[in-house]
Amino acid sequence: MSIIGEAILSVSVEMLIEKLVSALVVQFGCEEQIQADLKKWEKILMEIHAVLENAEEKQSMKRSVKIWLDDLKNLAYDVEDILDEFATEALRRKLLLETQPQPRPEAGTSKLQKLRKIIPSCCNSFNQRSFKYKRFNSAMASQIEEFNTRLQDIATRKQHLGLEENFGGRSRKGSQRPPATSLVNEAKVFGREQDKEAIVSLLIDDDSSTSNGFAVIPITGMAGVGKTTLAQLVYNDDRIESHFGFKAWVSVSEDFDIINITETILCSIGAETGNINDLNLLQVKLKQKLSEVKYLLVLDDIWNENPNYWATLSQPFEAGLRGSKIIVTTRNRGVSSMVGTLPAHQLKELSNEACLCIFTQHSLGRTDFNMHPHLKEIGEKIVKRCDGLPLAAKSLGGLLHGKYDINEWENVLNSKMWALPEEKCDIIPALKVSYYYLSSHLKRCFAYCSLFPKGYEFEMENIILLWMAEGLLQPENNVKKMEELGRDYFCELKSRSFFEESKSSRSVFVMHDLIHDLT
Repeated sequence: MSIIGEAILSVSVEMLIEKLVSALVVQFGCEEQIQADLKKWEKILMEIHAVLENAEEKQSMKRSVKIWLDDLKNLAYDVEDILDEFATEALRRKLLLETQPQPRPEAGTSKLQKLRKIIPSCCNSFNQRSFKYKRFNSAMASQIEEFNTRLQDIATRKQHLGLEENFGGRSRKGSQRPPATSLVNEAKVFGREQDKEAIVSLLIDDDSSTSNGFAVIPITGMAGVGKTTLAQLVYNDDRIESHFGFKAWVSVSEDFDIINITETILCSIGAETGNINDLNLLQVKLKQKLSEVKYLLVLDDIWNENPNYWATLSQPFEAGLRGSKIIVTTRNRGVSSMVGTLPAHQLKELSNEACLCIFTQHSLGRTDFNMHPHLKEIGEKIVKRCDGLPLAAKSLGGLLHGKYDINEWENVLNSKMWALPEEKCDIIPALKVSYYYLSSHLKRCFAYCSLFPKGYEFEMENIILLWMAEGLLQPENNVKKMEELGRDYFCELKSRSFFEESKSSRSVFVMHDLIHDLT
């Protein structure tokens, strides 16, 4: 099961639970007196959903867990089908009752004559409906019995697999990358000269500051495109060293810990924090240290979009001299809009030539195939799969480091990206965590789009119509129309780099090839 496939299963179970409590299914359950069966299904599915994340983490180590997930996936599809049948039948019966024509008795006839005219018509109609109901109910009873057995089997096996519930929200085991530092080996970075110069120019331009006294430059882009590497290059540039009074690097990551960030900045200045764990005392101290100094801060890998968190963290930053700068790296344009005072620098994919240099540097220890010409053709094919992501080129090159057998290179070329060993291939958790942190409604919509063929170009309005047809857009309290909600979802996925503008036209969109390799 692929990374996106794992998440689709989780979303599928969520949708089944929602369908079980939908009005039409509940109505059908009451009419057919199968409420107890539906309640049982809901209870079992909720218990299964609670352990799905743990199961997805364990499936690579325990084959029995993978088999259980595969069986659950097949069952989920079948249960969805029968619930759709229930809803359709309930709607059919409702419409039939509403549209059933009532015989109109002729004028001047007695009540007895009227009754005699009505009875045969009603009886015939009732007998026809009764026959259809019996036929449907017979098939339905057989299916319900089968699903009860299969669901109970899934639930029983779950108990024997040692799966644990996730009580703390989204589990992040295996998906978090280690915090990045400011150190970089420039000899292994290729194709970022123009990006580096653009950022450096902004940093040393004191006129680009705002009324707050500092300016924020967001660097945005999808996972693995090299945002942190670009920030490292800029941070270590000699021109930066001489321009700022001091500089500090903080790896923020998924947890936006204001106290920890403030402490790290203070330590970079050389200030003693002692055992201070009070945010107010730390911020007062940081404000004093930043006063009358021009500084550079790099806040790497920010996820949190809460403007209150940013407002609190940034209060001491205003004490610095005009010309102070902050670089923020993020894969979410919502974050860059929140913190940025200057236009975001959208980092694009590398050229194929630059990716090839990165790949050969990590696989062969050099930037060409001169010492191993027999690997050149297959190496170039592997790099094409990286589709401009330097982290992918570095990861795949690292997998082949010190290996010169062409068969081993062919194995990497022909493998699904998600099937490669995660502990040795950094691109897997980098892409996985982006998907993992989507809310469930966005997962549903993106999972649907992952069914498109690789390189498929699509328009926003067409995708929204497809989402609507599949029932993936569920407005809350009818505050927004489905079309408006669909646009919000689309823009959110675009801001997180799941959709990107096509090279052929800005009015159509595509998904990155590596996302398809993970489906």
